[in-house]
Amino acid sequence: QVQLVESGGGLVQAGGSLRLSCAASGIIFSRSVMDWYRQAPGKQRELVATSASGGSTNYADSVKGRFTISRDNDKNTVYLQMNSLKPEDTAVYYCNARWAFGTYWGQGTQVTVSS
Repeated sequence: QVQLVESGGGLVQAGGSLRLSCAASGIIFSRSVMDWYRQAPGKQRELVATSASGGSTNYADSVKGRFTISRDNDKNTVYLQMNSLKPEDTAVYYCNARWAFGTYWGQGTQVTVSS
């Protein structure tokens, strides 16, 4: 059974930082593409950052230079370091895993940035 468990969300002031974690089980993590998405109230879910199995990364323009995605294949965990947070970063953040046998989602973690 595949499980993705996010943690690290919370309430932070604008300009602050948070680090999200997503622990995966039931997949071959090292062969999986790991994404972070977010969904703000009344908006569509959007892709924030991607970590490919080969190590390359990609970011949405809105978070470039502020967010960093990284992964630890030994711990089956992907991280999202979020710096210089803005109120518009407020959303539920979701971890997504894509590999040969399917696509899976975590339950989400709330990030709230106060102005």
